[in-house]
Amino acid sequence: MDFIKKNGELEEKDTNESTIIVPVPESEENQPKKLTFLEVLGRLSPGKNLRTALDDILEGETGALIVVDCQEIKNLIDGGFRINTKFTSQKLAELAKMDGAIVLSEDLKKILFANVLLVPDSSIHTNETGTRHKAAERTAKQTGTIVIAVSERRSKITLFYEDKKYILENSEHLLRRATETLNILEKQREIFDDILKNLNILEITKLVSVADVCSVLQRIGVIVKMMDSMKRYLTELGNQGTIIRMRVREIFKGMESLEEELIRDYSNKPQNTKRILDGITFDGVIDTESLSRMIFEASPDTQLSPKGYRLLAKLNLTEREIKAIIARFESLYNLLDASEEEISKILKGKTESFKRELGNLKDQILMGKKI
Repeated sequence: MDFIKKNGELEEKDTNESTIIVPVPESEENQPKKLTFLEVLGRLSPGKNLRTALDDILEGETGALIVVDCQEIKNLIDGGFRINTKFTSQKLAELAKMDGAIVLSEDLKKILFANVLLVPDSSIHTNETGTRHKAAERTAKQTGTIVIAVSERRSKITLFYEDKKYILENSEHLLRRATETLNILEKQREIFDDILKNLNILEITKLVSVADVCSVLQRIGVIVKMMDSMKRYLTELGNQGTIIRMRVREIFKGMESLEEELIRDYSNKPQNTKRILDGITFDGVIDTESLSRMIFEASPDTQLSPKGYRLLAKLNLTEREIKAIIARFESLYNLLDASEEEISKILKGKTESFKRELGNLKDQILMGKKI
């Protein structure tokens, strides 16, 4: 038999002119990058061709089993026929009227096979009850590819990817949940801004405690964890979530850098503190006592002194000058008590303008202004 290399694969024709695809081994460098779950959801967002086809299948009260091609899938399919045609939502919806599974190309641009039988390992555990959904979950777990089951009886689209399962929601429901979450996020941001203003005042008046710092970190943690849910909503909404996405960016603006500044100001082990914060559950975030012990190894009412990185960054100073000031005075409190002569040893000719800027910053903070 003759072999022809085409698009990185070898094609072998049998006597019936059917085509068998024999993949050419790829080096590790050429292996396709594994998609994250959010990236997979993005491929199924409203407006994408595949999502349009899935919605059409649901509206037509037809079921479907769709699997995305991968290296291992050839060992799991039996029967059916090869199509190898350009993907359109209309073609997919028509082919779904047959009983078997449909195989799409990895880039979702082609329909490769239709009416095939999926035969995954039956020993793979599944909690599904229907034949179609059992085959879908087992195939996803065995191959790590994207498998979609459309149920005409339940009127649901279920995504299986690796060991994950997710039921796609309709756009109206998603938009409503995203809007509700956005309203909560906006309220949380307002609370956060008030708490941060209070921390600014406490830093200037030398009254900061562990609880005060933890309250700011808590609010950042709550917002960050809510953002994880929002990211999923916005990814699944696709273009329909554009306005909400813009508002979310405004809410979250500067949040991550502020967390870094607070850790830098108050923690002697910044990397450990960041790791602790990232690993805390939602319940852990809102427990001030536990957070105080975990991060600062102290009770909530213990007094703290900031190094001054966060507030000094708001003045007309270079990073080098900020580091020199902190190295000399060790804390913001010591700097606030320092004489002009002491400061001039570091800033020299900039001392007068620095004192003026620092005085203006203190005035703005004590007036409750956002800085």
